[in-house]
Amino acid sequence: MTHCHLVLPKRMALWLKREDAEEEKTEMNAIKRFGSAMIVPVLMFAFFGIVLGFATLFKNPSIMGSIANEGTTWFKVWSVIESGGWTIFTRMEVVFAVGLPLSLAKKAPGHAALAALMGYLMFNTFVNAILTQWPHTFGANLEKGVENVTGLKAIAGIETLDTNILGAIIISGIVTWIHNRFYSKKLPEMLGVFSGLTFVVTISFFVMLVLAVITCMIWPTIQNGISSLQGFIIGSGYVGVWLYHFLERVLIPTGLHHFIYAPIEVGPVIVNHGLKAEWFKHINEFASSTKALKEQFPYGFMLQGNGKVFGTIGIALAMYATTPSENKKKIAALLIPATLTAVVVGITEPLEFTFLFIAPYLFVIHALLAATMDTLMYGFGLVGNFGGGLLDFIATNWIPLGQNHWLTYVIQVGIGLAFTVIYFFLFRFLIVKFDIPLPGRKKDTEDVKLFNKNDYKTKKGQQDQDKNAQATTGNEYEDKAQYYLAGLGGKDNIVDVTNCTTRLRLTVNDIDQVEESDYFTRDQMAHGLVKSGKNVQVVVGMSVPQVREAFEALVNEEEDKE
Repeated sequence: MTHCHLVLPKRMALWLKREDAEEEKTEMNAIKRFGSAMIVPVLMFAFFGIVLGFATLFKNPSIMGSIANEGTTWFKVWSVIESGGWTIFTRMEVVFAVGLPLSLAKKAPGHAALAALMGYLMFNTFVNAILTQWPHTFGANLEKGVENVTGLKAIAGIETLDTNILGAIIISGIVTWIHNRFYSKKLPEMLGVFSGLTFVVTISFFVMLVLAVITCMIWPTIQNGISSLQGFIIGSGYVGVWLYHFLERVLIPTGLHHFIYAPIEVGPVIVNHGLKAEWFKHINEFASSTKALKEQFPYGFMLQGNGKVFGTIGIALAMYATTPSENKKKIAALLIPATLTAVVVGITEPLEFTFLFIAPYLFVIHALLAATMDTLMYGFGLVGNFGGGLLDFIATNWIPLGQNHWLTYVIQVGIGLAFTVIYFFLFRFLIVKFDIPLPGRKKDTEDVKLFNKNDYKTKKGQQDQDKNAQATTGNEYEDKAQYYLAGLGGKDNIVDVTNCTTRLRLTVNDIDQVEESDYFTRDQMAHGLVKSGKNVQVVVGMSVPQVREAFEALVNEEEDKE
């Protein structure tokens, strides 16, 4: 009897521990999904940044000559183009409010996006009305004009509190939760007209009213906290710059790196409207001034692209150099497109995932070297918009500002190439020293086919699914979607799906039904696979939005058949 009394509490404790672990995994999964959803609007910043960079270049008389003088047709045309480039930076809040539900909604993402937009507009309208009716109660008098009062802003024509993207993200997240919870709620027949989207908006109406009242009461305190945070981070100097770049890189496998760069680049953590907007707002001043860039723009937090450009070249060369001569041609076919993707546009996952899970310490070393390189460049005066690849470098930094700041960029390239050499020799040494089994390293022909493997083991009971997966539809995205679905255990095993820049992110019911990495990398169908609990990431590449769309259509189609 005593033994039973001892055993039961132990079993209960183990059960509770497992339950807590599952809850933690669920919460972490939600955080990762939220982080990956942020990439939807963030991806558009690159294009609009390039537009602003070229507009700055072509409007600069010192570079273009008299044709770019104010008042000329040339100047007016590029002024019009520049105004279009500012679209996303001046309306970031609306973009984030609409963009997040496209990834976070579990069904009908289009309706969820519209509901989020309506929720955000209602929220700001309520805030406007509250501040109008009680102008002195909350310390924000709209009668003075939003341009004359700190903390106010006109959003979609509505004069309201400037809650920045933080407010947009919170509102969008709440409305998306309402959508996921109540969109499919069946109402009585007589109330059927209010079902679906209308029901979601109806609930959101009352929720937004309450949130507007709460925001008017607490937002001034939050703004003071943000201001204090800004001062702390700016005052952290080189330590803060190094830590930022290290975390941004090392957290990529987890998907949490979005929470590192997004609040700084497009959020209010450093400056109220984000560093990207701050850079482009003053880029003409920086270009025309001979003062050191670091004196004009003292923020070293958007330099992570240097690791993507200079670091990945060294890594790729080391991988190629350590490959047996008979396999060099095959490994080059794998490395060249992955490296070009990293260098030109700043998307590093296809290359990094080639070695990340074979030798994760190499990835940590990569993060350490990249952070050190960025901090060293910052010490030599480099600042600007260097978060992406060469396109960002050239269009938004080198060309517009090169005339007066070319020496800074020469130093940048010099340091970058020096680190390329360091990367090459260090990675080559480690690969050889520890005999790291990277793709193509062994002379064994089967090993060469890590990314091109024709034979693979199928799970018991999955043969028919695999045959269907190998059948081509004539559409690359649909073919991959079918193949992935089979390898993930079929549609019954899929809980939800979203994506980030290059990865398809899923939650599954049973992780044991998911095939191993060899299945997904067969014939380069994917670049890799990550498993963590019931969370799965398929490294697809830049076509992941199209693949996700085809994947969801396939799952929904099979559900409809049932």
